Amino acid sequence: MKVPVLIVFSAIRLAVGAESAALPPETIVANYCAATRGQDQAMRGASMDVEIAASLPKLKKQGKLHALRRVSALGRITYEKLRFEGDGTVKKQIINRYLSAEAEAREDPSVSLALTPENYKFKYQGRKLLEGRDSHLFEVTPKHKRQGLFQGELWIDAATYLPVRESGYLVKTPSILLKRIAFDRKYDIRDGMSVLRQEQSVVDTRLGVGRAEMTIEFSNFSIDGPDGAAGGEPEEQ
Repeated sequence: MKVPVLIVFSAIRLAVGAESAALPPETIVANYCAATRGQDQAMRGASMDVEIAASLPKLKKQGKLHALRRVSALGRITYEKLRFEGDGTVKKQIINRYLSAEAEAREDPSVSLALTPENYKFKYQGRKLLEGRDSHLFEVTPKHKRQGLFQGELWIDAATYLPVRESGYLVKTPSILLKRIAFDRKYDIRDGMSVLRQEQSVVDTRLGVGRAEMTIEFSNFSIDGPDGAAGGEPEEQ
């Protein structure tokens, strides 16, 4: 008796899916750590276009910065500001503060902010679809109340074990004037790397300006190597 080819392939796919779903959470986390290890090193020499749109809804003020973001061979992040449109208060109080905070976070190599079991507790929430991509969802809780660490969720691509989304809030704000910083980061997978596509942030302040909102769009990612710039489209889901 011949079994239709379609049925055979369907059975194989189901078996592979069942095997992957049966992986214990600690193995998924270990695979994630292995996949992301060395990403900072691989990102050195990278550049991308950035569009930062920020607003102060209470004051009805907004602004938008267009810039080129570069990561040096030593891992230092710099921004070449190309064009700004909008209110100067938004540029000074939101956008410039964000750019400074990102640069300062990388200046002390002794402080680890890595999303790893050394810094976080991982609680498995199941296997789910995220924008059509098969993913593992974890709730992550920092083991220390350290600036730069967050409480929230981590979505891991089931095929590559690279992160495709991080969301939550910082457990310690960088200033007493800031009450809470919530964020949502989305990534594309390109050439075996997880590359930022979009970041949205909401900051509740103790200042008279009220809540600050910011959306950052990343595009035209490339890495300068021995053979020139390398980049590409996101991998198929």
